[in-house]
Amino acid sequence: MAGPTDTLSELEQARETRARASPHLYLEVECERPRAGPACYRLGDLSRVRLGRGDTREATLPEPGVLDVTIPDAWMSGRHAELHRGPDGWAVTDPGSKNGTLRNGERVASATLTDGDRLQVGHTFLRFRAALPATGPAVLDARDLAPSPPALRTMSPAFSGVAAAARAVARARASVLIFGESGTGKELVAQAIHELSGRRPMFVAVNCGAIPAELVESELFGHRKGAFSGATADRLGFVRQSDGGTLFLDEIGDLPLPAQAALLRTLQESQVTPVGSDRPVAVDLRVVSATHRQLGRMVREGTFRHDLLARLDGVRLQLPSLRDRREDVPLLIAALLDRLAPDRPDLTLAPEAAQALLAYHFPLNVRELEHALEGALALGCGPAITHADLPRAVVGVDDDPGPAPRSEADERQRAEIIVLLGQHQGNLAAVARAMGKHRTQILRWMERYDLDANKFRSS
Repeated sequence: MAGPTDTLSELEQARETRARASPHLYLEVECERPRAGPACYRLGDLSRVRLGRGDTREATLPEPGVLDVTIPDAWMSGRHAELHRGPDGWAVTDPGSKNGTLRNGERVASATLTDGDRLQVGHTFLRFRAALPATGPAVLDARDLAPSPPALRTMSPAFSGVAAAARAVARARASVLIFGESGTGKELVAQAIHELSGRRPMFVAVNCGAIPAELVESELFGHRKGAFSGATADRLGFVRQSDGGTLFLDEIGDLPLPAQAALLRTLQESQVTPVGSDRPVAVDLRVVSATHRQLGRMVREGTFRHDLLARLDGVRLQLPSLRDRREDVPLLIAALLDRLAPDRPDLTLAPEAAQALLAYHFPLNVRELEHALEGALALGCGPAITHADLPRAVVGVDDDPGPAPRSEADERQRAEIIVLLGQHQGNLAAVARAMGKHRTQILRWMERYDLDANKFRSS
């Protein structure tokens, strides 16, 4: 049995492993087989990598320090390109391939590689990374990743820690709080945690920001018939619907203070009292919540209960943006094509389209990538997704004519919203109550009038 010293040694070794960095080569996309997904080759102990055409995608070590990678790309030559380590780092050479080797879009015979350089050999794209954590196997192919849950499959060092933590916490009873920008897949990660938890099938997702403030408690905790005008029948509510399963509270920062107090009581006592009833009902509850807001600042401002945050913040997961896990873009492309076009198994990517998808930063994250592919599939009827099928933002075309001129009524409404934002320090829920509107309408106006609530919040 390992003693304390052994345990400490193991922890130190793990930290040292995470601290070590190594150059890596990512095979991003085979345009003729985009569903094949990516592969990653760690270059730390290698001196050469030889790239060439083969019948299958294989990575072999024919001799110490040499890695041979074959790719079933008809546009590649048998000996297409070679990466080699020199005194100044890694470089790429082309021994005379038929279609040439491109580095960042320019044909080269020999060139030094710097971090982030993208290579095109035939209709295949690869990316050189100068220093990434040397974790995981030396050769990792997408086909070697666990197939389920899909949301936790990753080739990215930035996301691998999050995925490992989600897997580790899944079977615990601890509450999980997920932070991340809009579109980063918070609900998908919550579903993955539920799938791995072993709890009963019911996964109940609730968008706290989409429920009218006056109905939040009724929607969450249920109500008895006749509890209020319009309550024509008993209603279980989301909490009791998730009994034995997982309750996912998205945008938890938008929950009104009275509902926060009721939720805290439910979490503390494992009981829920429906609106209009004085008899609590026991519930077996696992809560996963998510937000893009700064809950710590909201606690200081008095708009979020510190005791509720303590209950929800058992394990914290911070999802990186897609621009910070770019190694996963090819993996997501493969998964999305499988889901969006199951009836088109032979679909390919034109090299120009692949280049655009790999180079774009996707400010709206995974959701924007999904919409880009969904639109391209709807527009393109041929065997390949082409450059012309992609959204204009992805291919670098900005033809936005700018906002339309505002009417006098629009200007008056914009001025009113600005005043209310100042009075309520950017609290959109408070602005919505002051205007007698739903928060969703306020969000629409904020976008229409180019307003940012963060500018009205105290630091």
